[in-house]
Amino acid sequence: MVTQKNIKLIIEYDGSAYAGWQYQPNQQTIQGELEAAIKKLTGKKVTLYGAGRTDAGVHARGQVANFAIAHTLPASRYRRGLNFHLPEDIVIREAAAVPGEFHSRYDAIFRRYDYLIGRGRSALDAGRRWEFETDLDIGLLNAAADYIMGDRDFTTCCVVSSQKENNRCTVFVSRWMREGNTLRYEIAADRFIHNMIRSLVGLMADVGRRAVTMKTFKDIFHSGDHTAIRRVAPARGLCLVAVEY
Repeated sequence: MVTQKNIKLIIEYDGSAYAGWQYQPNQQTIQGELEAAIKKLTGKKVTLYGAGRTDAGVHARGQVANFAIAHTLPASRYRRGLNFHLPEDIVIREAAAVPGEFHSRYDAIFRRYDYLIGRGRSALDAGRRWEFETDLDIGLLNAAADYIMGDRDFTTCCVVSSQKENNRCTVFVSRWMREGNTLRYEIAADRFIHNMIRSLVGLMADVGRRAVTMKTFKDIFHSGDHTAIRRVAPARGLCLVAVEY
């Protein structure tokens, strides 16, 4: 009798060509590609559980997923085997057997994302950042970033159709850094709601270009009205960097 294993994967992907992480009928998704690759490798149909349900166009360097499978293939062989069957824009960085009770989504303590904003156009980096012709004031950006630290209600930053009874999240890290002609926003929290980061970045960018004052930023943040956010930052600048357990 073959013992069932729980396999944990750490995955990197370019989300540009995909309709997000989660499987959708008649859509190309990261979960769909991975489950198809697992079936090609093992002959078995599995359900893959991801730590973060990234939206269409969002990238990842450290997505975590797990699946249960009864198969003789050693855990150490899944990385190379799956990479053989996956498209070039999805890569398994690590594969390992973990305890049967491990769940990539529910056991996560926090997730960390980066968002990149670039000054001017770039032929090579356009698919990884939001490009601005004007500079943004990093001091104002960090004033806004610091304000959302801690246990906060992010209802304003969630589209109405995705709002839940509890839209509170605890933010552990929220800061902007300048790296050459790129601004990088780093945020880590115990959970994220749909469109939360991109909505925040869009609102912060308006603060950074002085189109919105800090007082107005706070008023909008506490309003509970998603339509008060003038623009949501594009998905291409967002990347899931790591998941901690």
